[in-house]
Amino acid sequence: MDLNPQQLAAVRHLHGPLLVLAGAGSGKTRVITAKISHLLRNGGLEPEQVFAVTFTNRAAREMSERVIADAGRAGRKVSVSTFHRLGLRIIREDPAAAGLKPGFSIFNAGDAESLLRELLRMHWGGEADATALRDASRAAVGTISNWKNALLTPEQAAATARSTLDRTHAAVYRDYQNHLLMSNAVDFDDLLLHPVRLLHQAADRRALWQARVRYLLVDEYQDTNGAQYELIRLLTGERGAFTVVGDDDQSIYAWRGARPDNLVTLSRDFPELAVVKLEQNYRSRSNILKSANALISHNPHLFEKRLWSERGPGDLVRIVELDDDDAEADRVASEIVQQHARRRCGWGEFAVVYRSNHQARALELRLQAMKVPYRISGGGSFFDRGEVRDALAYYRLLVNPDDDGALLRVINVPRRQLGAATLGALQRVANRRRSALLPAVDASDLATEVGGSAARRLIGFRDWLSHWRGQLQRPAVALRDMLNDAGYEGWLASLSKDDAELARIRWSNVELLLAAIERRSLAGDDPAEILRSLALDDSLDRDDDDEVDPEQVQLLTLHAAKGLEFAHVWLMGFEEGLLPHRNCITDEQVAEERRLAYVGLTRAMESLTLTLTRKRRARGESRRSEPSRFLAELPKEHYEWEGREDEPEERKEARARESLDALKNLLD
Repeated sequence: MDLNPQQLAAVRHLHGPLLVLAGAGSGKTRVITAKISHLLRNGGLEPEQVFAVTFTNRAAREMSERVIADAGRAGRKVSVSTFHRLGLRIIREDPAAAGLKPGFSIFNAGDAESLLRELLRMHWGGEADATALRDASRAAVGTISNWKNALLTPEQAAATARSTLDRTHAAVYRDYQNHLLMSNAVDFDDLLLHPVRLLHQAADRRALWQARVRYLLVDEYQDTNGAQYELIRLLTGERGAFTVVGDDDQSIYAWRGARPDNLVTLSRDFPELAVVKLEQNYRSRSNILKSANALISHNPHLFEKRLWSERGPGDLVRIVELDDDDAEADRVASEIVQQHARRRCGWGEFAVVYRSNHQARALELRLQAMKVPYRISGGGSFFDRGEVRDALAYYRLLVNPDDDGALLRVINVPRRQLGAATLGALQRVANRRRSALLPAVDASDLATEVGGSAARRLIGFRDWLSHWRGQLQRPAVALRDMLNDAGYEGWLASLSKDDAELARIRWSNVELLLAAIERRSLAGDDPAEILRSLALDDSLDRDDDDEVDPEQVQLLTLHAAKGLEFAHVWLMGFEEGLLPHRNCITDEQVAEERRLAYVGLTRAMESLTLTLTRKRRARGESRRSEPSRFLAELPKEHYEWEGREDEPEERKEARARESLDALKNLLD
């Protein structure tokens, strides 16, 4: 194995729990894949007994590919998945334990927010405008997600609620869970919550899974939340046969439930925990690395580590101070063009990272004017497109007739003369029966509640769905024929009657979805499994974005940059209010912002430039900016600061000449 001594020690440690503190660029994925191979060859384990979990589909795919490359055919039988796919596997074996039937749906973020918006409307008696409901539902999504990640039931959340807002959220949480159960559905957080409760409460099921998971490897451990930690503990039991790999200095997801203190919890629950530190960095030049080390040293640490590199010092880190954000965009864009020509490297070796997406707008315009190919992260998901959500909702209804969210989305797409009054009456019938909406169509009092003609239309819609449900042995064909029978393509065209190309694109998106369903069907997945797989692909791939294109400059947020590396990096907006963000006021919030800055610095391999401005536009007006407090934490011997108001004139003139010479070279 081509491993350094610390990596080798981590690979060979097989008895008892192990924490691998893997600094940025220290080869953690190599350690995980090498350890899996070692477990199979020397640890006496069968491939089916080794499980590895991570956070995104991309990370799981990459790890699986490397395991297969290292371990050969046996590597194909190792379970490499995300936490949520492992949770789904546990639920799927015993859905009744979670109050579910076999064809259950997975609500994505949009479905969950829509349901919570409707529940809040009902809670407030319908007295709220659209903007207030949107903001309130987004806040409720975050609060309820955090409660679930902390393993709190609605009753426990209500008991701990202190403010009026928390009490409202707790009440809505209770109704939300009831609606999910009536819809035979789970949300993304339930894929962790339900397995944890099942394994905790059912000793036989827990013993079964502990017998299966003879060794567990966890990537990005610093990003685990309460539910994920408990799942690790329940799967590995008292044996503690696990290796967790992570870096507390790169824990940047507290806002969505990650708990950096899981490192403390781990050492408390497993006193025999061994710790191996990976401190050799294979990515960055020493000047970059020493700057990052100095910055992060201002955070408290349970385990101290200090990264080092044999790659040589490289260029000094550059801090570039500019007049305003227009000058900042001009400078970054022109430097990218100049360095592309001078260094003769691909556009994909350049990256610009920033705290918030709005910072990239001016830069985009400059790159477009200079005809520089670029890609900006954070674009909308394929599954967010309206036509894709419509087609998926029809498919969800075929698989799960209790899915109220799907029914409400498409019952009038295309129009079927089933308006709000009819649906409100159907909801009242369903509430009396304590059932989902579609089964309530069978109620004897339906016609009395909704009226005779509306009842006939509802019954006709139910029977129409039932017909297509009978064709699900070929799900893609059934869904296509169903959409054609509904006249959906023509209805889409009518919405874009003045733009035939847009109508074509929208239908082609439906075709892409149908092709994805067909591929999974041919691979042997049943209709319900296809649906759940698509839902997980959507949720988990939102963190992945697409693969880095070597022919495009990458523009991305600091959160999106985690796990990536680029030869040349510009980190824009190193100012108070941006980094750290203006909303971060507590010591722990500032510590997380420092970790975020550390992630940005350690993306760079060869060169790193930090930019800041003296003025920046905010809410339509120009305001004075202050340098980030983090700049004062960088060692002066490892950076040079350009553009300071007190910078000597001769230095400014020399830099201007250098820039002019570079421009002349480009034109020659």
